[in-house]
Amino acid sequence: MDSTHALDLRSWVESSDDPQTDFPIQNLPLGMFSRDGVRPRAGIAIGDAILDLTAAASANLLSNELADVVGDCTRAGALNPLLAAGRGPLRALRAEASALLSADSPAGRRASGRVDLLVPQRDARLHLPAHVGDYTDFYASINHATNVGSMFRPDNALLPNYKWVPIGYHGRASSIVPSGTPIIRPVGQSKEEGADAPVVRPSRRMDYELEMGVWIAGGNQLGERVRITEADELIGGLSLVNDWSARDVQAWEYQPLGPFLAKSFATSVSPWIVTLDALEPFRTNAFRREVSDPQPLEYLSSTDDAERGGFAITLEVLLTSQTMREQGVDPMLVSRGSFTEMYWTIAQLVTHHASNGCNLRAGDLLGSGTVSGPAPDSRGCLLERTWKGTEPLALPTGETRAFLADGDTVTLRGSCARDGYRRIGFGEVSGTITPARA
Repeated sequence: MDSTHALDLRSWVESSDDPQTDFPIQNLPLGMFSRDGVRPRAGIAIGDAILDLTAAASANLLSNELADVVGDCTRAGALNPLLAAGRGPLRALRAEASALLSADSPAGRRASGRVDLLVPQRDARLHLPAHVGDYTDFYASINHATNVGSMFRPDNALLPNYKWVPIGYHGRASSIVPSGTPIIRPVGQSKEEGADAPVVRPSRRMDYELEMGVWIAGGNQLGERVRITEADELIGGLSLVNDWSARDVQAWEYQPLGPFLAKSFATSVSPWIVTLDALEPFRTNAFRREVSDPQPLEYLSSTDDAERGGFAITLEVLLTSQTMREQGVDPMLVSRGSFTEMYWTIAQLVTHHASNGCNLRAGDLLGSGTVSGPAPDSRGCLLERTWKGTEPLALPTGETRAFLADGDTVTLRGSCARDGYRRIGFGEVSGTITPARA
């Protein structure tokens, strides 16, 4: 940690001092935005505004090296060039942006009041932070794995490999969408229990999945493995992810090779990448395993990762039905969980992914898998929250939900808080279910 994390650090952007903001000067997440038809450009969230990094570079307020990388991002329409540069330039940009936005630094005093540097978030269109070349979704929550397993395999809820190896599958990068994109109900093949044959129809068991996304920075060459002590250098930062799921399609298709069309129709990602450097104050120990559990194999084990490989991130799911919106009813909190409940750390996910020589590339996205806790109100999807639909949720309007209906909006939020440090957040990722297409 360094001076960018100081509790008393203040910005000349007044809205960043609001205790409720996700984006104080101690955060400085990265994203891509556009305004008035201009092509997307790189920015940093600060309070209710965006620091326009292209404008800052044009005003000679960034070092030459960083200004060049920012220009590359604008030309690419994505943060891939910055992520490709690796953790060093990411850290340097965070330090320069902190000084530029500080109320007390010489750089901040020169920048203060320059309206050309700031864009109100309400006036901006936010895009995916990076072009995603590859997307992998993991299954890193033991609570989620146990709950789902017990529904479908009551006598064998947790498969014997789970505590030995991080389980994942390769997802569909082309259907990753930014927050706010409508989610079209997918049509798929499903089979009701007791039926003689499957049918093709719109999914009747639409679900969300509360996840964190890990953005790869730098990367490794094909055939090159990554030591767990080096894994952090390949992690640019984290975002919120909603891996939408058609549970009826999934139940029919997932054996023997796992998820396919039940998940490839859409995955929503929040627009801001909270860098690993911003998250330093909120590190914690990895998940405490039962004494009877096997310890991670050597390539997945390090003292440092055991002591500080976890992140204390509080995550929330909110649901708003169309009727709730029409009646002016506030979103309903469906669940609240913690990222500390993940059985595998993000460093272990990265290390395992590259352990066979798979090349990870800048802009690749890894999903953590559904984040679920031990209590019913900390479960990260409706499949668990309503226990396969047998315990429907009661909404404030008198409606009930076993799974998502057309018009339902799901919003995920995340934040970190710790005594002695400013609270920081991830913003939101939301999506509204729209009817299946004929």
